[in-house]
Amino acid sequence: MAGQIKIALLLGFGVFAATQAGAQYVSGTGNDATMPLHLMKPDYDIPYGEITPEKVKVTLDRVFNYLNAVTPASLANKQTEAGVDIAKADEQAILKKGDFRLTSYEWGVTYTGMLEASAATGDKRYAQYSVNRINFLGDVVKHYKALQGKQPGIATPVRSVMQPHALDDAGSLCAAMIKAISAGARAEVVRPMIDNFIHYIMTKEFRLSDGTLARNRPLPNTLWLDDLYMSLPALAQMGKLTGEAKYFNEAIKQYRLFASRMFNTDNNLYMHGWVQGMNPHPQFHWARANGWAIMTKIELLDALPETHPGRKEVLEMLKKHAAGLASLQDKKGFWHQLLNKNDSYLETSATAIYAYCIARAINKGWLDTKAYGPMVILAWNAVATKVTDNGQVEGTCVGTGMGFDPAFYYYRPVNNFAAHGYGPVLLAGAEVYRMLKQHPFEINDSAVQMK
Repeated sequence: MAGQIKIALLLGFGVFAATQAGAQYVSGTGNDATMPLHLMKPDYDIPYGEITPEKVKVTLDRVFNYLNAVTPASLANKQTEAGVDIAKADEQAILKKGDFRLTSYEWGVTYTGMLEASAATGDKRYAQYSVNRINFLGDVVKHYKALQGKQPGIATPVRSVMQPHALDDAGSLCAAMIKAISAGARAEVVRPMIDNFIHYIMTKEFRLSDGTLARNRPLPNTLWLDDLYMSLPALAQMGKLTGEAKYFNEAIKQYRLFASRMFNTDNNLYMHGWVQGMNPHPQFHWARANGWAIMTKIELLDALPETHPGRKEVLEMLKKHAAGLASLQDKKGFWHQLLNKNDSYLETSATAIYAYCIARAINKGWLDTKAYGPMVILAWNAVATKVTDNGQVEGTCVGTGMGFDPAFYYYRPVNNFAAHGYGPVLLAGAEVYRMLKQHPFEINDSAVQMK
C-alpha cells in the first residue's frame, strides 16, 4: 500500500510540474504521466530562438545612432577646439574629438560593417556614414598633400593615412575604402589613399626572409595572426578593383605562409603569435585573433575569382576552422577569450565576428545551413544582449598585444570604448539579417531547426 501511495504521489507531481510549465496533460494517453515535461520551458541565460530580421534591425539601429552621434567628421583647432574648415587647416588642426578614431584599423572594420548593414537592410544611412567619413578623410589628405608641397614636414592630423608605419595603419582602412567607392565615395580623393596603402603593404612592411609579412615586436621576426586581416583583404579587394592577378596571388601566398606556421591541425584553431626560432612554441588560441583569421578567409572567398587556383584551399580551411570554432561555443552563445579555456571570460567582439563569418558562409553556400545556422542564431542572440539601450557594445576585450603566458590573456580588460566591438556587431547583424531572410528557421521539439 505504501508503495502504491508513493507512486501515485510521484505521478501527481509530474502532472503538476507539467501543468505549471504550461504543458497540458491529457488523461487517457497512457501510464507515463511525465510525457508533457519535455514541453517545459528551459531557463535560458540568453534568449533562445527569439529572433526576427526586425529585431536584428532594432539592434543595428541602436549601434548606428550611437556611432553617428559620437564620431564627427570635421576638423578642430587643437588649442581652442573651435571648428576649422579643411581649406584653412594648418598644423594646429586635429580631427575633432569623438569617442573613436576615424583612422584606426578598428574603424576600417566599422566602415565595412556600415556598408554591409546598408546592403542587407536597404537603409542608406549606414552606407552614407562610411561614404561621408571616407570622403572627408580624402579631402583632408588632399589638402595636406598640397600644404606639404609648400611647407615640407608640416604636422598633419592624418599622419597614419599619409605615412603608414604598420599594417594596422593600412590594410583594414584600405579594404573599406575600396568597397566604399562602389557605394558612392568619390574616387578622385579616395583612390590616392588606397594606392598609398597598397604601396606600403606590397613594398614597405617588414618581412621574413621568405617574404612573410612580419613585425619586430614584441620580439624580432614575429608573426601576428591579426596581420592576416590587416593586409590580405586589402590585397584581395585591390585585385578585384584593378583586375590584376598579382594582388590575388600575393594574398594567397601570404595566407599559406601564415597558416603553415600558425594553424593547429589537431584542434583546427590558430595560435595568436609565432616567433622565429622559439622552440618549443607556446600556443594561445586568442579568440579575436582567430576572428581576424576566419574573417580574412571570408574576404578572400568574396573577392577571389572562381577560377583562382588558391580558392579551393581557402574554402577547405574555412570549413576546418568553422568546425573547430563550433565545437567550442559556450552554452550562452559566446566564445571564450582563450577559445579552449572555459574559465577565461566570454568575449563579445570575437563572438560577433564568428556570427558574421559563419552566417555569411551559410548565405554564400560555403557551409551547411542546417548544421551551422542554429549556432549563428545562438551567437547573435548572445551578442545582442551586450548592446546597450544607447548603442554601446559591452564585453569587448581592449587592444591586445602578444603574450606567452595565460595570465596575459585571462586578465585583459573589457571596456565599452574598445573600438574592436562595433564593426563586428554591425557585420554580424547585417549577415544574420540576410540569413533569416534566406533561411527561415522553426522551433521543432523545442529546438532551433534551420530550413
